[in-house]
Formats: sequence, structure tokens, C-alpha cells
Amino acid sequence: MRWWKVLGVAGLLGVAATGVVIARAERRRRAYTPEQIRSRLHERYAEATARGSVAGD
Repeated sequence: MRWWKVLGVAGLLGVAATGVVIARAERRRRAYTPEQIRSRLHERYAEATARGSVAGD
């Protein structure tokens, strides 16, 4: 019966670790200014269209 307790504690630790990872990623995402996000989207769009025109030839 003891292994059920160990399994339960391991599950709780896994859930807590996942929450920490998600919180860090969210904090990192929110650290960008709207201008930084906009410029990065423009860069990605330019790269995608450049690849599309090369692939279409």
C-alpha cells in the first residue's frame, strides 16, 4: 500500500513542476512590448513569403 503514497506524491510534484514551467513561459511572453511583438511578426511574415515565392518557382 505504501507505493500508492509514493505514486501520489510523484504525481503532485509533476503537477507542481508543470505549473512552474507554464508560469515562467507566461512571464517571459508578457515581457515583450507590443512593438517588439509586431516587429517579430513582420519578420516572420517576410521570411514566410520569401520561402513561398522561392518554393512556388
